[in-house]
Amino acid sequence: MSSAEDITAARELLPRENRFVTAYLAFRRWPIIPVAIVMLLVVVAVFAELVAPNDPLGGDLDDRNTPPAWAEEGSAKFLLGTDHIGRGILSRMIFGARVSLIVAGTVLVAGAALGTVVGLVSGYVGGIVDEVLMRLVDFVFALPFIVVALVASVVWGASLELVIILLALFTWAPFARQVRAETLQLKTTDYVSLARVAGASGLRIALRHILPGVVNTVMVLSSLQVGSLILTESVLSFLGVGIPPPQPSWGSMVSDGREYISTAWWISFFPGFAILLIVFSMNFFGDWLRDKLAPRLRQI
Repeated sequence: MSSAEDITAARELLPRENRFVTAYLAFRRWPIIPVAIVMLLVVVAVFAELVAPNDPLGGDLDDRNTPPAWAEEGSAKFLLGTDHIGRGILSRMIFGARVSLIVAGTVLVAGAALGTVVGLVSGYVGGIVDEVLMRLVDFVFALPFIVVALVASVVWGASLELVIILLALFTWAPFARQVRAETLQLKTTDYVSLARVAGASGLRIALRHILPGVVNTVMVLSSLQVGSLILTESVLSFLGVGIPPPQPSWGSMVSDGREYISTAWWISFFPGFAILLIVFSMNFFGDWLRDKLAPRLRQI
């Protein structure tokens, strides 16, 4: 009997509970399903025009509140049904994925870059600079984001650009606080002390010796922030202060179906399920990445 057959026979002898444990550990070791879901989101968002079966903005009142294709009175033309003005739910979800990807990507790049710079300066320079920057971080954490977003939308009007700016202004603070903590620890290490004795400037030490040590932490925080950003953007759109209509957004689609939840449940259900799925996947992937790259973050 070959070794492969021996392994198969041994697995068959295991109790059913142990098989479930083995499968779960394998799932935890390689987050295949969450990564597949995220990759599907990216592909669908990039190729939305090719993938979407219908026009996401145009609708026909004769097709309004059409059930999903598998339901009674459903239509194969609209796989996930239509909304209250006859627009295809699937097509609007596909283009809504593009909005979520744009918001999350832009905000993460801006927030991570600003937060990393602030954290490096605060942790390495110290003194009054550290005190001022950390009090600024505390101020950002203390601000009620939803209230600020409501006021900003009234003053400047709801738009995609405003959503990105607001989220970026509130996203950099967690990066700054964590990078500062890492910097305070790294600047006392031997190799940083040797670089200082060798005459390296503060800027060179920060960029060449400390920054590489915090990159893993920034990557982990970024992965954990994606789900929160998509959820926050959906909440803003749900409240009417996010992505303005008729541009599709998962949050606004959930809001559109509130009045039809008893007669056309699919209008809110499918975009809401998409939000749940992508947030769960990104959080699971972020946990896995944290365990691999920055296990010290498990306690925060």
